[in-house]
Amino acid sequence: MSVRRERAAFRKLIPMGRANDDAAAALEEYADLFAMTGGDAFRVRSYQKAAKAIAGFPEDISRVNVREVPGVGEAIAKKVEEFLQRGSFRQLDALRLEVPEGVRRLTRIASLGPKKAVFLYRELGIDSPEALAEAIGEGRLAGLRGFGAKSEENLLKGIEQLQQAGGRVHIGVAMDLAERVIASLPAERIAYAGSLRRMKETIGDVDILAVGPETLMEEFKRQPYVTEVIASGGLKTSVRTTQGLQVDLRVVPAESWGAAMQYFTGSKEHNVRLREMCVKRGWKLSEYGLFEGETVIASKTEEEIYGALGMQWVPPPLRGDGGEIEAALRGALPDLVTLDDLKGDLHTHTDLTDGIATLEEMVEAASRRGYAYYAVTDHAPNLFMQRMTLEKMLEQRERLHRLQDSYPGMRLLHGTELNIAPDGTVDWPAEILKGFDVCVASVHSHFTQSREEMTRRFIAACENPHVHIIGHPTTRKIGKRPPVDADWEAVFAAAARTGTAMEIDAYPDRADLPADLVRQARHHGVRFSIDSDSHAVPHMENMRFGVGVAQRAWLTGEDVLNAWPLDRLLAFLDRG
Repeated sequence: MSVRRERAAFRKLIPMGRANDDAAAALEEYADLFAMTGGDAFRVRSYQKAAKAIAGFPEDISRVNVREVPGVGEAIAKKVEEFLQRGSFRQLDALRLEVPEGVRRLTRIASLGPKKAVFLYRELGIDSPEALAEAIGEGRLAGLRGFGAKSEENLLKGIEQLQQAGGRVHIGVAMDLAERVIASLPAERIAYAGSLRRMKETIGDVDILAVGPETLMEEFKRQPYVTEVIASGGLKTSVRTTQGLQVDLRVVPAESWGAAMQYFTGSKEHNVRLREMCVKRGWKLSEYGLFEGETVIASKTEEEIYGALGMQWVPPPLRGDGGEIEAALRGALPDLVTLDDLKGDLHTHTDLTDGIATLEEMVEAASRRGYAYYAVTDHAPNLFMQRMTLEKMLEQRERLHRLQDSYPGMRLLHGTELNIAPDGTVDWPAEILKGFDVCVASVHSHFTQSREEMTRRFIAACENPHVHIIGHPTTRKIGKRPPVDADWEAVFAAAARTGTAMEIDAYPDRADLPADLVRQARHHGVRFSIDSDSHAVPHMENMRFGVGVAQRAWLTGEDVLNAWPLDRLLAFLDRG
C-alpha cells in the first residue's frame, strides 16, 4: 500500500488533528516497553524524543512526510507509517504480548521505574499494583536490592494514589475527547457539561448535551472513537471510548437547553442548594426548566433561571457550594479572570533545552496569539540533562534582542527556569541572575524531602530577591507523581512577604498550583502567574486550563501578573 493510501486509511481511524497525539502515544508506549524488556537506553531516548517531536509538530503528520519531523529517522518513520495504516506497528504488538497489561500498570506507580517493574514480575510474579501491595504486606520484598523500608513506604503511597485516581483522567484528555465528539456529530446545538464544564482538574466521564433528532444516537454509536456501547436509548446513550473514558450523550428539547445545561453541569452540592431555594418558594427545578405548578418560569437559558431566583448567573467553575450562591444573591460574584485577559506568557521553553520548537517559532506563535509580552525561560544548568551553559544562554539573549525589532507590538523578555536545590539555593549567582528579565524557580528533584525541609526550601527560594515566580509549586503530575509535602501556609506567608508570585502551571497534567491551594495563597495576598510551560507551539493552547484553575479559585485579573499591562508587569519584575 502506498504512503498516500496508508494516510487515507488512517483518516478513517482517527479524526483530523489526532494523528500526532496518537502516534506519539504509541511511540512512548513502545519506548516504555522497550526499556522494561532491557532495551538499549540510547534507543529508548531516541523514541521518547521522537514522540515528543511528533506531539509538538504543528502540522498533521497523516498529511505530511513524517520524515520532515525533526528527530524522526528512517526506522522510527517506518513504524509511524505502519501506525498510520492500521493503528499500531509490529514491534509494539510483540512487546505488548511480552509484557502483561498489569505489569505496565506497575510503571504508573510513582517511584517504580520500568526495569524494577519487570524485575518484580520475573522474580516474584508480581503482575499488578494490587499484587505488589500484597507482596509488600507479606514481606516478600524484604532483602531485595533497591527495595528497602523507605522504598516500600513510597511504593505503597504510589499505589494508594493510583487507586484514588481510578478511571479519572486529567482535563486535557477529557477536553480533547469532548471536542472530538462535538465535532463529529451533526447536531443543531451541542456542548459539554458536567465536571468538564466546571473545569475540574480530573474528569471521571464526559457529559455531552445536544439538540437534534433521535438519529443522532446512531451517528454517535458509529464513531471511530467508540469501543463499546454501554447503554443506548432515544434520549441518552453511554459509550466507552478509545481512551477508556465513558461519554454520555443526551438529546434535550431546544426550549429546555438552559435548564439542561444548568442541571447537568452541577455540581451536585450546588444544585441541591438551588433546589432547596426553589422548594421554599413552591417551585420545582429540573433539567426541563424552573416551574411553578405547570407554568414554566424559565428554561431557555441559564441566565433566566438564576435571574428568576434573584441571583447573578454563576460561572460554571464556581459551582461547588463554596460561597458562590450567597455571593450571587448579593450581586457580589467576582469578575473572574478570563483567557482574553491574559496579555502574555512568562514560562516557556525552546529547543535550546527540552523544547521542540525554535526560539523564532515560539516567538512567532506568541505573536499570533496577540500577546503584549512573551518570556522564554529555558532551563538553567543544574538540571544537568539539559547541558545548559552561560554561553548558550547569553547567545540566546542576543538572538532574542535581534528578534525584538521584528515584533514592535510585543515585548520579548529573556528569562530562565531555575532549579531550587534541596537547600533552597538556585543555579546562578546574583550577578548573572540580574541579567534576566524574569526568573522562574522550580523544584525538579528530591521530591521526598520531609515537610520541614521542603518548607524551608521554598521559603529560601522566595527570599531570593531575584526569584520572581515559584514554578509548578507542588511538582505534582496527575496520575504519575504526588505533590510534595510542605507547610503551604508558611510558604504562602513568605511569598506574600517577599512579593514572590506563585505559578498556575496550565499544563493539564500539572494544573499546579491546584485551585484549593490557589485560594489559600490568595488569602495571604499572594499574586499569581498563569503560564503554559510550553515545550512546543501547540502547548500554548493549554492556557485555557490554567485559566480554569484560576476561575475555580475565584481569581480576578488583579490577582494575575500576566493579566496586567506591560508597564505594571515590568515594575513588578524590577522590584528587586
